[in-house]
Amino acid sequence: MYDAIPDAPAPSLQQSPEFARTLKAVGQEPGRLPCGALTLRRAWAGLRVTMLPRAIMPVPKQTCADLKQTGYRGPVIFSPDHPAALESVGALPLVGPAVVAELDLTLEEDRLEARLHQKWRNRLRHARGQDLRVTRQNMPDDPAHWLLHADLQRQQSRGYRSWPVALTRAYAARNPGAAKLFTAFQGGHAVAAILILRHGPGATYHIGHATPLGRETSAQTLLLWEAMRWLKRKGGSVLDLGLIDTEDAPGIARFKLGTGARARRLGGTWIWWPPMTRMLRPLASMDRKLMQSGSTGVG
Repeated sequence: MYDAIPDAPAPSLQQSPEFARTLKAVGQEPGRLPCGALTLRRAWAGLRVTMLPRAIMPVPKQTCADLKQTGYRGPVIFSPDHPAALESVGALPLVGPAVVAELDLTLEEDRLEARLHQKWRNRLRHARGQDLRVTRQNMPDDPAHWLLHADLQRQQSRGYRSWPVALTRAYAARNPGAAKLFTAFQGGHAVAAILILRHGPGATYHIGHATPLGRETSAQTLLLWEAMRWLKRKGGSVLDLGLIDTEDAPGIARFKLGTGARARRLGGTWIWWPPMTRMLRPLASMDRKLMQSGSTGVG
């Protein structure tokens, strides 16, 4: 059920010029390889490592040659956007591939609606009958905005970390018009909101939240549908709805896939460090199965 690499895939959010500008705004300095891949320098396990997040790597040997040409030092963490033959360069797998939900926006609007799953379409019909008013605006530069606050609370309650508020605000500030906030109101009260980040021909669902009334009225379904329609009108080609996990978060996975999105496997996470290559190359072959099966329960 996983699709092959498209002929000209849109770059992921993590590889986009918009993301690079955002990092610079918060005092980080990403690099660019000759092949175009964005690189980050981070501390990991007491070492300074180079990271290539969601990079497209059709020829891993060329990417490694580019790294050597730019004078990198220390281990490299590859997290390719598509499966790549990284064992061929002696890289070792660390984490099996995750799965993302991607929605093709190049279809005509009637075909987009026809691809909605029946339950998703029913929720959309329900939302349309709830007297909801939808607004669209650029994300305000407000660190106390209720959506940012709600997302931070959810991170704390569920024990995970996502973008800090400062990074989200920097994205909106450094990329005018690229951070779009869709909000659903019933009466004068906001009941749900989603934040979409645009990057080139692509877009990424960044954060969203619904109040109890928002969930009762299916407001987020209506918001996502309106965002899909708007992105298509603006020439968007693909909407990345984020990671899905049908085992640990089946409801969220059903909601994302209910849009008609496809489940696409990423390339896993690998470590490459030439001083270790000769000694550890046999392990790369032994662990190949790790990268051939996703760990998210989408089969």
